[in-house]
Amino acid sequence: MQTKSKSNESAGNEAPASGASRRELLQIGNALALPVLLGGTQAQASGPLRAGPEIYQSIGVEPVINCRGTFTIIGASIELPEVRAAMDAAAQHFVQLDELAEAVGRRLAELTGAEWGMVSAGCAAGLKHVTAACVAGGNPEKLLRIPDLSGMEKVEVVSPRSSRSAYDHAIRNIGVKMITVDTAEELERALSARTAMIYLSAGGAMNAGPLSLENVARMAKSRDIPILVDAAAEVLTIPNVHLARGATVVAYSGGKAICGPQCAGLLLGRKDILMSAWQASSPHHGPGRDNKVGREETLGMLAAVEAWVKRDHKAEWSKWLGYLDTISKRVTQAAGVSAQVREPNGLSNRSPSLVISWDPAQLHITGEEVAELVARSKPRIALGAGGLDRGRGGASAEPSKTSIDITAWMMQPGDDKVVAERLHAVLSEKRSAKPAGAAPAGNLSGRWDVNVEFFSSKSQHSLMLEQEGNRLQGSHKGDFSVRDIFGMIEGDQIKLRSVDRVPGDAIIFTFAGTLSGDTISGPIYMGEYLNAKFTAKRHGYPGNRTSIVIPGGPPLAN
Repeated sequence: MQTKSKSNESAGNEAPASGASRRELLQIGNALALPVLLGGTQAQASGPLRAGPEIYQSIGVEPVINCRGTFTIIGASIELPEVRAAMDAAAQHFVQLDELAEAVGRRLAELTGAEWGMVSAGCAAGLKHVTAACVAGGNPEKLLRIPDLSGMEKVEVVSPRSSRSAYDHAIRNIGVKMITVDTAEELERALSARTAMIYLSAGGAMNAGPLSLENVARMAKSRDIPILVDAAAEVLTIPNVHLARGATVVAYSGGKAICGPQCAGLLLGRKDILMSAWQASSPHHGPGRDNKVGREETLGMLAAVEAWVKRDHKAEWSKWLGYLDTISKRVTQAAGVSAQVREPNGLSNRSPSLVISWDPAQLHITGEEVAELVARSKPRIALGAGGLDRGRGGASAEPSKTSIDITAWMMQPGDDKVVAERLHAVLSEKRSAKPAGAAPAGNLSGRWDVNVEFFSSKSQHSLMLEQEGNRLQGSHKGDFSVRDIFGMIEGDQIKLRSVDRVPGDAIIFTFAGTLSGDTISGPIYMGEYLNAKFTAKRHGYPGNRTSIVIPGGPPLAN
């Protein structure tokens, strides 16, 4: 193993241990988090479900070795044995759920040092319930009107731009108006009698600077405005670091670092707000009924916290480093391959990772291509690709290098040996240099009218393209915005990509089309939003062209 470095990055939520926050990851695109698996490997024969080691294969689904981290799309974490035992025992009996929530809230307070605790149906559901609590204040007449907030006082949520992400949909589902601020001065001016709460995403700007949690808490305290901290993928700190710094409630994912039920979340903080949040949660009727948490998840989450305080976290870290050492020693036997361990110090996605780098001009394959290859064929492996590390000071920051990265904490015993052999084989394979791209089969410059077919609807888009050799650039007009688009044409094969960005969200459109005359058609890959189809036709301008007379003055008649 070559060098060993420690990263001081600490960041938001659902992201790799390389230090990217889940907001940053969404900006990069889910295709780099895990190659698009829709239609992934060759379809297998589907038969009756058979419980056992090959339960997924029995219905034609091939499992994945998780070298990526706690991504929901691949199952996040593996529940602890204590969690599964608690959930199985809980399923054997009936219980009154309000009594259960009261007992679990009290026990979570004892374990964590927080004033109170609550189990939700995932972290996002917890964000939603706390927002409802801050809007309705435990008043069921207000609660049942959500998301129609007309006539109510608490109707706004203030959030720094650095905290906005796709996950705040859970907050917006309550019907509140999101007020996005960029500076401490803007935040203070935005706070008013209409402010239901302040929403912060753990990590990044929340740790230091003008928008640090301490500064935000100072502004909020005098106005009695609650602060909700989204710490979904963080390790659980006892006593809780965010509550100590001024947060009112902190939300965790149950199925990430804590290794509890995947469909559970953990809320810790002020009891009055968490009781109002519980009122807004199933089994009670209202806007949170759709986020049901059962007795099984409730006790499974409690069991995970009970186990957390007893776990030997240093021993776990050593085990993860051992996995990476096995992989590093094997892959660096391939010519031109180097490896570097990262050990982040932050709370979010706290796992060592291994960055494996090489010169793509020497091995004739890129990190993205390796990630795609091992995701599509057996044994399937989910890992990160080089684009994630560039510009972050990591091993692949050198322009001539490409890389993949292995995140250790969700790997299971024996995975390290399988991954080591697979990657060594891929990186040792002799490949020829890729041939130059074929000459373009046509010139795409100009305007194209695009018909997009989604699963159950159609939209009319348009492309305005410029072509220089094989390279394409221009603009893509979608349903609501116009954005830049870039790509290339090789022969009759066309690849184009645009990104539609709105506060907290991004949708990547990757067009893969075939040119035939004045028509381009093919699929559109949209990452987590799955696929669509498109047909583009060159825009036809009217044939009747009239002369244009420039007036010499104002009109004499309308």
